[in-house]
Amino acid sequence: MKNSIYFDKMKLSNKVLLQLYKNMLLPRFIEEKMLVLLRQGKISKWFSGIGQEAIAVGVTSALEHDEYILPMHRNLGVFTTRNIPLHRLFSQWQGKLNGFTKGRDRSFHFGSQEHHIIGMISHLGPQLGIADGIALANLLKSNNKTCAVFSGEGGTSEGDFHEALNVASIWNLPVLFCVENNGYGLSTPTSEQYNCQHIADKGIGYGIESYSIDGNNIIEVYTKIDELAKSIRKKPRPILLEFKTFRIRGHEEASGTKYVPEEQLEYWAAKDPIENFKNYLLQKGILSETIDKDLKEKITQTINHELQIAFDEENITPNLDVELKDVYKVYDFIESKTSDKKKKIRFVDAISEGLYQSMQQYKNLVIMGQDIAEYGGVFKITEDFVNKFGKERVRNTPICESAIVSAAYGLSLQGIKAIVEMQFADFVSSGFNPIVNLLAKSHYRWGQNADVVIRMPCGAGVGAGPFHSQTNEAWFTKTPGLKVVYPAFPQDAKGLLIAAINDPNPVLFFEHKALYRSIYQDVSENYFTTEIGKASLLKEGNQITIISYGAAIHWVLEELNAHSFKADVIDLRTLQPLDTETVYASVQKTGKVLIVHEDSMFGGISSDISALITENCFEYLDAPIKRVASLETPIPFDKNLENQYLGKNRLVKALIDLINY
Repeated sequence: MKNSIYFDKMKLSNKVLLQLYKNMLLPRFIEEKMLVLLRQGKISKWFSGIGQEAIAVGVTSALEHDEYILPMHRNLGVFTTRNIPLHRLFSQWQGKLNGFTKGRDRSFHFGSQEHHIIGMISHLGPQLGIADGIALANLLKSNNKTCAVFSGEGGTSEGDFHEALNVASIWNLPVLFCVENNGYGLSTPTSEQYNCQHIADKGIGYGIESYSIDGNNIIEVYTKIDELAKSIRKKPRPILLEFKTFRIRGHEEASGTKYVPEEQLEYWAAKDPIENFKNYLLQKGILSETIDKDLKEKITQTINHELQIAFDEENITPNLDVELKDVYKVYDFIESKTSDKKKKIRFVDAISEGLYQSMQQYKNLVIMGQDIAEYGGVFKITEDFVNKFGKERVRNTPICESAIVSAAYGLSLQGIKAIVEMQFADFVSSGFNPIVNLLAKSHYRWGQNADVVIRMPCGAGVGAGPFHSQTNEAWFTKTPGLKVVYPAFPQDAKGLLIAAINDPNPVLFFEHKALYRSIYQDVSENYFTTEIGKASLLKEGNQITIISYGAAIHWVLEELNAHSFKADVIDLRTLQPLDTETVYASVQKTGKVLIVHEDSMFGGISSDISALITENCFEYLDAPIKRVASLETPIPFDKNLENQYLGKNRLVKALIDLINY
């Protein structure tokens, strides 16, 4: 029995070596069984990690049981080594209720807080940023823990890889970035993925340690990770690890391996991590053929027993109420009442007060964003915060929206509230993926809420041009799982921001820049909340219902003050969830509806509000519903062009036409 892998026992006991062998056998046997079930049509898809077991098992075995691991498709050994009940895994892959996602997602797209495993999303990259957040939480808690996050070599081509490693380097985060270099990203070879000799070489650019490891050598993986993890716990820092291995089977089974040269398959088949390690153990007398046979029989019996439990479980019966309920974490709003003591302040001051008092209220609240610390943010909303709360909690970030949103989710996983300031709402496009695919879907997918607020300075009227003036709320009102708040007055801004921070669900909080220093109001000085999802009736009248929010509500009030129209004026304040009860009650009273928003018309939220009113209040309408919005162009810089763009100058005509209809 000649081995293709050289093993050095080092100081490991026979007991540890045997346990590592057992831990690799279990995922291999499960995978072989799953391939049979796939052919039988009993599972729908499979991403094989056969030949890569040493990496998942070695890393997991080296970490402490309460240190987080963030695995990918081919890391079944992470789940089995952490002793997740097999029947639940089998239920997960069959889409049954006892799985981890209640049939809502497949494969390894789930996590388990009980086992300190955080599952992936198919977009791959955000996983790396989540690890940053988990590691930051470890630093804030001073718990001397590390975490490990997995990526394939293909995932290192994503911008999230650069962002996550850069942030981890700057902040000295205790993260093990584990890259499984298995030769191909689906069918694309490494020669078309990157142009350096080793992925580990990329560590140089981030100023972090990096190592290349034989990913098929279980002893090398286990001992190196054990050594590095112990070191990181004492001296927090990130480390990039490249595990050289190979993907014996296709990206997923339907892909096949025809694109792989036959000699390459033969070479790596000879380096099978389990067969080579078994031969080594036999040669050293640590394992016998009899013990090996008994071990494999017991594993087979366990798999069949656990699989039968999953087979016997009934298929899911859809329950509409449960599906809708699970989009958000249930949260019972607790009202903190306003005080009689008030002072007249600007919109921007109200936002700042809400943040400041929330930072006092929650010692586990962290604010992250570009230039928010010593500089106080471009709008000076967090000015002097760093002097009061310190740089641990008021954190300047590099220009990397995606990684920071993902890191905020990582903080949330460890029970730390996070606020992310987008310097301008327009820049959220660079962090769009983790917001709509990670934060929004997390609770629905596996019951894990995302306690994150994204602050969004937005809007036109300040001559900032196409890249700093959008009011892009419609990007997010379409995404189930997000709450979208958009206040127009200082009192509401403060109360709603505090409520958003209290809410354990992800909230997009829009702040119109043109209102920051132009709108004043008497604002309660105490810490108070305003309920999310409740509109405000600003004026009452029986001629028409005008529905608006943000800066556009001030257009409406300005025109009504200049004319004698008698209108119900509804300030929505929250766009998701929408207060349809207040809207419908007003429409049933007035019979005419004008919806005004600053965003361009097509695809804006006014379209949905109009449709809802038509579907639910049609018999009460005395005229067609009208909408006022901005032009179907990007927002121009020149003041005259910007005025032409905004719907404000078309408001009066629309109002008169509708009242006279």
